[in-house]
Amino acid sequence: MALLVERVVAKFFGTNCWIIAPSKGAECVVVDPGIGIPNLVSDIRERLNAFNLKPAAILITHGHLDHIFSVVPLQSDCGIEEVLVHASDRDLLSKPERGLGANGLALMKDLGDKFGLPNFDEPSGIRELRESANFDLAGMKFSITSTPGHTPGSLVATIDNECVVTGDTLFKGAIGRTDLPRGSISDMERTLREKIATLSGHLEVLPGHGEKSRMEDEISNNPYIRAALDGRLG
Repeated sequence: MALLVERVVAKFFGTNCWIIAPSKGAECVVVDPGIGIPNLVSDIRERLNAFNLKPAAILITHGHLDHIFSVVPLQSDCGIEEVLVHASDRDLLSKPERGLGANGLALMKDLGDKFGLPNFDEPSGIRELRESANFDLAGMKFSITSTPGHTPGSLVATIDNECVVTGDTLFKGAIGRTDLPRGSISDMERTLREKIATLSGHLEVLPGHGEKSRMEDEISNNPYIRAALDGRLG
């Protein structure tokens, strides 16, 4: 049976927040609640209520501000007990400025001047993820793979062998940038060659920005994956 997959697109940076559940009326996992004003909670709540879903956990694909902005308010509003994040990006939950370049710091100042910024406190119930992990959550099977490059703590999550949430590691026809603090083009090349290009072609790709894709299309047509396989990316 196909998973229930809903998308909430954040106003700032067009970040995809994915809500994934085995069916209506079930527990779900919320992925990457991004930047809204004052946060993204009301938009996410609307989708949860529409399908009678109860969030069991928040999964963070990496620690950049546009993917973690609404974690704490969403956790508080919905009573979510667990937040999953790679150990290498955990500090960005409370100190997001560490992962930003000049443009990101300017954005934080602009948001603060216009709307005020929340205190970036570390959420409760953190489960640190590392190189790989397999577990059941909200009635679904998760396979986590560490994919450094965009950030050291970037990860992808394959769910029920049906879809893969890729954050900013992989987009439709593109990849996430590697020129921000902590980014690494050499790590990204290795990630694409050894971890992304080896994913099953039937998986639906749920990226951090932009439209969905399918792994077979990305392996065949994504120029960055092709360059990584040929050793030309880094």
